[in-house]
Amino acid sequence: MTVLAVRDVKAAPTGARARQRRRITLLAVPGIAVLFVLVTLALTTGQMPLSASVALRGLVGLGDPGDVLVVQEFRAPRMTAAVIAGVGLGIAGSLLQRVFRNPLASPDVMGVTGGASFGAVVLLATGASQTLIPVAALGGGMLAALLLGVFGWRSGLTVTRLVLVGLAVQAGLAAAVNLMVVRFPAELASSALQWTTGSLYGRNWTEVWAAGGTMALALMAAFGLQRRLAVLDLGDESAGGLGLNTSASRLQLLVTAIVLASLAAALTGPVAFVALAVPHLVRFVAGPPTPGTLALTGLTGAILLLASDLIVQHLLPVSGLPVGVVTATLGAPWLLVLMIRQSRPVNRSAA
Repeated sequence: MTVLAVRDVKAAPTGARARQRRRITLLAVPGIAVLFVLVTLALTTGQMPLSASVALRGLVGLGDPGDVLVVQEFRAPRMTAAVIAGVGLGIAGSLLQRVFRNPLASPDVMGVTGGASFGAVVLLATGASQTLIPVAALGGGMLAALLLGVFGWRSGLTVTRLVLVGLAVQAGLAAAVNLMVVRFPAELASSALQWTTGSLYGRNWTEVWAAGGTMALALMAAFGLQRRLAVLDLGDESAGGLGLNTSASRLQLLVTAIVLASLAAALTGPVAFVALAVPHLVRFVAGPPTPGTLALTGLTGAILLLASDLIVQHLLPVSGLPVGVVTATLGAPWLLVLMIRQSRPVNRSAA
């Protein structure tokens, strides 16, 4: 009975749904083409330029051993990590904004990525194998979510309260990370430093497969929960009247979003802006949320993060900068604009 009710809720005018599907397709096709171009640039550009054909042969283990080493061990893992992390951050931000009905909700604002970085640095401090970084990042992300729930849940998660508590959690965990980096031995400090700003430098296939494999399961869960999320969009009272367990559904969605964001942070560190802005951009150009727009959000997140990493590597005059520098530069004004827009209705009602 509940499933039938949920299906009824998802029903929409056939013409409107068909138009939105066409719009999503028209956006997805050039988006895939742009991602393909960025992937090609990531594999062919650098201190040792390669042609596309040579890079492709090197990717499958053919050609000159030096070309194979450069492509397989350095460029391909970094490129793949950027794509995976971009998809995870974009979809995690979309889920959180819809669950909280809050345009400011994102893993970086709420402290989840900071918690994931904290977990990764703690693992490095213990000297454990770096293959366990995704597990440690996931534990740190869950810790940040727990802190956010303890300090913010009772207030009903209003916009201002959510942002303030999330920023406080993020700042506290970032301070803990910086303290551990300062106290690290010199040989560990450089490895841990990326977790303070976000970087794709030095990614390897072990980390990529560990985080990417788990993220694939989380992405399946995210798309599988879309029907419940569509009902939650109607409000708790309406969703409960349709037979949906709102608390359990919201918890499942929150855990899924935290897993996605934490695994992305396991590959990149605390990269800002992607999870916050990409869902807004997709809603603006593609319309109301659907499974199709969620997929488009993941694609856009991958494009944005990979493009930012290419800018860091090849366009900025200072070499060695982390990708978080570019995304944070874009993210700070975006967050300010969103907070101003969110506060305007309150100010008018007060007047």
